[in-house]
Amino acid sequence: MTAETWLTHLQENGYRLTAARRAVVEVIQKSRRALSPIEVFDIAHKRYRALGLVSVYRTLEKLEELHIIQRVHQPDGCQAFIAASHGHEHLLLCQSCGQVTFFEGDDLDTLIKSISKKTGYQIGEHWLQLFGLCQTCQ
Repeated sequence: MTAETWLTHLQENGYRLTAARRAVVEVIQKSRRALSPIEVFDIAHKRYRALGLVSVYRTLEKLEELHIIQRVHQPDGCQAFIAASHGHEHLLLCQSCGQVTFFEGDDLDTLIKSISKKTGYQIGEHWLQLFGLCQTCQ
């Protein structure tokens, strides 16, 4: 999806299209790596000097609610965001450069059934993120 598509989706869901929101959308949409809210702010602030950190957090929240972006949990506990995957895909994250690669497929059915049986949980979803080094950083 293009930045304009994201903005149209926001507008169709009742959100105003401000210059601040546009700057945040453009930064996240163009990024090929997961960005923390502070990183989004630092990059977008260069384009839109009046941008505030609160606007970044609010825009990220709205984009996530609309499933346009997805949260990435980092090993250090910080949250980051990346454009949402299409369908059921998982993430590979480079611990050096931050590059994100989506991949399909997993053979977790046996594990999920075993966990469900042991715990009594009825498991409906899962979320898989793998961390390592991309080919360039190895």
